[in-house]
Amino acid sequence: MPDTQLEHAQTLIKLGQPEQDEWALSRIDDKLPERRPVIVPLALWQASDADPQLAPWLPSDTVIDDELAATLAKAPLVAIDFPAFTDGRGYSLARLLRERYGYQGEVRAIGDVLVDQLFYMSRCGFDALALREDQHLDDALRALGAFSVSYQPGVDSQEALFERRLREANGG
Repeated sequence: MPDTQLEHAQTLIKLGQPEQDEWALSRIDDKLPERRPVIVPLALWQASDADPQLAPWLPSDTVIDDELAATLAKAPLVAIDFPAFTDGRGYSLARLLRERYGYQGEVRAIGDVLVDQLFYMSRCGFDALALREDQHLDDALRALGAFSVSYQPGVDSQEALFERRLREANGG
């Protein structure tokens, strides 16, 4: 497959810092590209015999069950596609991977990833964010630190704000 059919993240933020992306992304679902490392559709990755230079991307309508989660645990990273910024199912997929199934590897947001979403994505368990090409790195880094306090629990903090305040008021 010619390299022109592979996508490369223009801007990747990993663990809150800009990073050069070494992974290419293939959306072709019937042939493995020669280039490595590469993120490929889930079915293609599942048929690849656990090649460590391949990683799966999940469409937003993926149903994660115990069997799939056990298979994904072997992946070097799991990318979750946002086909449109209005499709929030990827947030739930990331939380399921992190909280229910204990996935420890990289969880990457790909697709229609906008600056406005980054803080919430990080709270749901994404630790790598491949921005849509028209998004600016400086804006993205500011957006990650836009809020100093969160009311709800998330992957990054298991306590709700009222629980933290109650614990602190009781000397804990």
